[in-house]
Amino acid sequence: MIKPALSDEILLKIEKPARYIGNEVNNVIKDKNKVDIRFCMCFPDVYEIGMSHLGIQILYGLLNSFEDTWCERVYSPWTDLDKIMREQSIPLFALESQEPVKDFDFLGITLQYEMCYTNILQILDLSKIALYSKDREEDDPIVIGGGPCTYNPEPIADFFDIFYIGEGETQYRKLLDVYKENKKNGGSREDFLYLAAQIPGMYVPRFYETTYNEDGTIASFAPIKENVPATILKEMVTDVSNVYYPEKPVVPFIKVTQDRVVLEIQRGCIRGCRFCQAGQLYRPVRERDVDMLKKYAVAMLKNTGHEEISLSSLSSSDYSQLEELIAFLIEDCKQKNINISLPSLRIDAFSLDVMSKVQDVKKSSLTFAPEAGSQRLRDVINKGLTEEVILKGAALAFEGGWTKVKLYFMLGLPTETEEDIRGIADLSNKIAKTFFETVPKEKRNGKVQIVTSTSFFIPKPFTPFQWAVMSTKEEFIEKARLTKKAVMEQLNQKSIKYNWHEADVSVLEGVFARGDRKVAPVIVKAYEKGCLFDSWSEYFHNDLWMEAFDECNVSIDFYTTRERSLDEIFPWDFLDCGVTKDFLKREWLKAMNETVSPNCRVHCQGCGANRFQCGVCTEEKGSTCG
Repeated sequence: MIKPALSDEILLKIEKPARYIGNEVNNVIKDKNKVDIRFCMCFPDVYEIGMSHLGIQILYGLLNSFEDTWCERVYSPWTDLDKIMREQSIPLFALESQEPVKDFDFLGITLQYEMCYTNILQILDLSKIALYSKDREEDDPIVIGGGPCTYNPEPIADFFDIFYIGEGETQYRKLLDVYKENKKNGGSREDFLYLAAQIPGMYVPRFYETTYNEDGTIASFAPIKENVPATILKEMVTDVSNVYYPEKPVVPFIKVTQDRVVLEIQRGCIRGCRFCQAGQLYRPVRERDVDMLKKYAVAMLKNTGHEEISLSSLSSSDYSQLEELIAFLIEDCKQKNINISLPSLRIDAFSLDVMSKVQDVKKSSLTFAPEAGSQRLRDVINKGLTEEVILKGAALAFEGGWTKVKLYFMLGLPTETEEDIRGIADLSNKIAKTFFETVPKEKRNGKVQIVTSTSFFIPKPFTPFQWAVMSTKEEFIEKARLTKKAVMEQLNQKSIKYNWHEADVSVLEGVFARGDRKVAPVIVKAYEKGCLFDSWSEYFHNDLWMEAFDECNVSIDFYTTRERSLDEIFPWDFLDCGVTKDFLKREWLKAMNETVSPNCRVHCQGCGANRFQCGVCTEEKGSTCG
């Protein structure tokens, strides 16, 4: 019998106690005395967000498929429980066993977005684990980070023992075996970390040293121990059809952000948008076999009882067997009243036909992501989308009965002008106008609604825009004001609703995205001042963050608005994500010349991902990839 970590009295005091009691459908319970390794997998945000993340479900299932390992889960306690745990000195605990995280061998933290960094410190602090890796004791868990933010881990490097660079399915078995062998031989924590640093894809920050130039830029970054690699190549699954995928994902008791079965149909993207980090990190595109997807779809729906299935991909329309998969799902799901969700579709005749079939009862809104208001700027970012295609797609959608369109744009993109910004309002107006021109008055099913949203551009590592200057908070706000003014001037402005992102958060994210180890003390200082759940607008305290930067004497502008030379050493240059820096430089220069690059299936751009010899690179058109 598992004893709950929280008393009934505490559970009755807090919001959504089901976040903390475990015992959900498909969770895994093992005898702790019959396993060699205990691994606690953490998503550093509230339960409802973490339970919606596919990566955690994959690794949880994978690690529990090993007989010698018991993987459990932990999420960030919400502010109400956080307060009680501190007041009553209750250590943070894993859901399955309800036992303290500090008693585990490993604490694995997934790093999906930069604004969770203070939550990482909350997890360590409540677990009674030292914040800094160098201060940890022999029996403390090995703290390992994974996920997209590990492609620049330097701002948080001091808090982690290991970073796993790349896709998690490939090296965990090897890592756990090395851990067991080291323990059997009486090796120390330091011994294990040194052995781990020699496993492909593992970055152990303590074995590397940074030196700086007088202007604050990096002079060198190199290992300080023998046999530790100077460059770490990402880990990648080359055959995504024959790799672990969870047939029995954990089903929460309460409603979470994405309450559905998630079926990952492919990894990577052929499009090559220059602002998009995921499009570079997950190259080359690798498709899952359609028969494998059919099998998993049936099994996962049966094992979870979910009433919706979502096809996960960076660009679902580019999956070559989409038509066959959709036909199967429509037939199978219709009998069971299962909804099918299709995010990341390009709006064309085929996609709209597919959506008509899966949304034949209630047609929800359609989403377009032009990203930029003018064709010139869409060419700069290599969006591969013309105004003609956008308006044609809108017309087809309106003819098909849709009346609500969501449009996503970015403000602050490289080379952006006032004309580009006004183009956002102009394009929104043209789409509204298309509705009135396409649908006769007598056939209109309600008013047309155009919801135009802008986020602020943040330059990310391993993109052609990693050299770009970022706008200041004041510039972002002025760009949003200009966009709103331009929308209000449009003929169809009553049909257009405009939303924009918070500038303060974007600036901070820009610092973390391209920061180095000098940023770590700022994160600690902000956490000590009370910063937590920074991705939640109601809990974000920009004033406290500004105080932390001032007190640590760290310049925000150095990481955001500073011009960077093409030969500058970046904090993440010791990592190899598969695409070369030379390729990214070529794409940056092409952007400055407003030159478009074709997608991977049309013509190879020689990005470097061909070295993995898989996916699109081995298709007929990709056989000559460089």
